[in-house]
Amino acid sequence: MSSTVPYPLRRQPAPQRRAAPLSSALSPLCAAVLLLCSPMAQAVDWGPFTLTGFAKVEVQRGSNQCDDCQRFPEENRQRLWADELVPGAEYKTRETHVTLLQPYLGSKFDLGKGFKLQTLLSQRWRDGKTDIKGFWYEKNIALSHEDWGSVRFGAMPTRAWSMADYPYGTQIGVSDAWASSGAGYGLLMRALRVTSRPFDVVGGDLVLEATYDEGNGGFKINKPRFVELYAQYVKGDLVLDGMYQDTRNGTPSSWGHGPFTGLTPFSADDSKLGGSGQSIAMLMARYQVDSKWEVLGGVRRNRWSGAYAVITQPGPPAQWNEMFNVHWNGTLNGVANPGYAASSTDFSGGVRYRLGDWTASTGLVYLGEASTRNPSERGQSNSALINTVGLNYDFRNGLQVYGMAGMVKYSRLGQGPLSMPSNAAFTNVDPRVTTSGNWFGAGAVFTF
Repeated sequence: MSSTVPYPLRRQPAPQRRAAPLSSALSPLCAAVLLLCSPMAQAVDWGPFTLTGFAKVEVQRGSNQCDDCQRFPEENRQRLWADELVPGAEYKTRETHVTLLQPYLGSKFDLGKGFKLQTLLSQRWRDGKTDIKGFWYEKNIALSHEDWGSVRFGAMPTRAWSMADYPYGTQIGVSDAWASSGAGYGLLMRALRVTSRPFDVVGGDLVLEATYDEGNGGFKINKPRFVELYAQYVKGDLVLDGMYQDTRNGTPSSWGHGPFTGLTPFSADDSKLGGSGQSIAMLMARYQVDSKWEVLGGVRRNRWSGAYAVITQPGPPAQWNEMFNVHWNGTLNGVANPGYAASSTDFSGGVRYRLGDWTASTGLVYLGEASTRNPSERGQSNSALINTVGLNYDFRNGLQVYGMAGMVKYSRLGQGPLSMPSNAAFTNVDPRVTTSGNWFGAGAVFTF
């Protein structure tokens, strides 16, 4: 293979979803504001069906933003050509915004003798567009029994992403940085989930759960496999949430919100690829100290097998697979552009203080350096510390407004930590350009 890597024509969407410039977002912003102010935006019950959901609008002003610094701005960071920066590109203070809308349509049917049949349908829209194109957040059916537990099948979020997102991340202002980083996956297509009834253990309630998904069934050689084990223990004001994901032949990535599918979006690539795997082990805890104070924290261990880079469709222009932690233009055991195994540890923590309808919070996420034998620098030597403060007011009618501020500090100038999905993920501050940045903003959330 040539030592010069050609640029691809078919670029895969980058896992980072950048906030839109404020000037380009007036229509969705106005729509969200109208929804937040609408007196009709309430939960709707009709027989066995219930419609609930939330709408959110947020505006930020951040320093050291550089939307046009990367020559191919939508390219995945694992590809060599994504490293290229535009000489002299300006990084400066910019305004951004995001709007989210996610309704949930659920149903519940009492079958008698303790059995219930439930369905759930949900999709999320970000800035007026489907959040992750081609994937539902919820599209599943469940059968439950009050004495035995439940079985659920269909599309659903993983526990590792959903619990890290809410309540742990959202409550302290680090939902994206904590839930959407690391070696886990966030959305499942055709999963089977078995959940136990609560067990009385040492004076508390323990719930156990196992989830399995085969991803894209079109892959026959490199068959995808997803297993997640989850346990929640509640005793008084203490809640412990532990989860372990072990996966094989999902899309190699460090995007904890991403869907579990296959090695590439195209099963026709199957015979041209080598297998890969990744896993996480995570423990999170929250403790209500008293009526005012709450403490939250988490630790996560990431593991990636690595995935070598290979042309799946010769060019020009050449089409490439989804690779991870590649030693570009090198070889290992006769394999060109090999991918190397890596592991890292990340932490989160924060405190909330309630006083009437006001809640103050502070949170942090530390994305650690990675251990790998890759002789190329792909971000394994970098780490990131993200810290936030926030103040929230609850109007007690479903509407909450908040203000927040935050900062990010990288340990060195260069590529972002390996557990970040893109070099400027979560903060729009690219460590290849600057090692620090800060932001402040305000938003509103309406639940119905």
